[in-house]
Amino acid sequence: MQLTSSAFQPGESIPVRFTCEGQNISPEFSWREAPAETQTFALILHDPDAPRPGGFTHWVLYNIPRTVTHLEENVARQLTVAGLCTQGKNDGGKNGYVGPCPPSGTHRYFARIFALDEELKLNPGASHEEVTAAMKEHILDQAELMGTYAKKQQKAA
Repeated sequence: MQLTSSAFQPGESIPVRFTCEGQNISPEFSWREAPAETQTFALILHDPDAPRPGGFTHWVLYNIPRTVTHLEENVARQLTVAGLCTQGKNDGGKNGYVGPCPPSGTHRYFARIFALDEELKLNPGASHEEVTAAMKEHILDQAELMGTYAKKQQKAA
C-alpha cells in the first residue's frame, strides 16, 4: 500500500495552514494498492515526539469504506462524516483533526493508513488506544507518510 498527500512530500515540512499557526485544517491524503479483501480503512496521525508518554495523536478516523481512497483537505470535525468515515477523539479531547503545534523544536508527524478485514465495532469518538486495540487482529496492510513541523513563531513568555 502507498499513502501520499498533495500537501507535503515524505520527510518534508507540513505547510502552516494545516497547523495551529494557520487554519488548523486537515491535509489531503490518498492511498492505493490496498489488498482486495479490504473491508474498511483507518487513518491515524500521530506525533511520537510530543513531550508526554506515548506521544500525541492528532487525528483518528475509522470505518472508512473500502471504496474510499482519498480524503479531501479540511474534513469536517464531526463524529460521523456521511459516506466517508467515523472520527475519534484526538489526544486534546476533541473530535476530528487538530494540527501540529509542537511546544519546541521540530516534531515528526506520522500519518498511517490501515487496510482492515472488517468494520470496527466502535462508537463514534473512540480514542486512539481503542481503535488500535480493535483493529489489532484485522490489519491486512498498512502504509505511512511522515511530515515534520516546527513552529514559525515563538510565544512570548
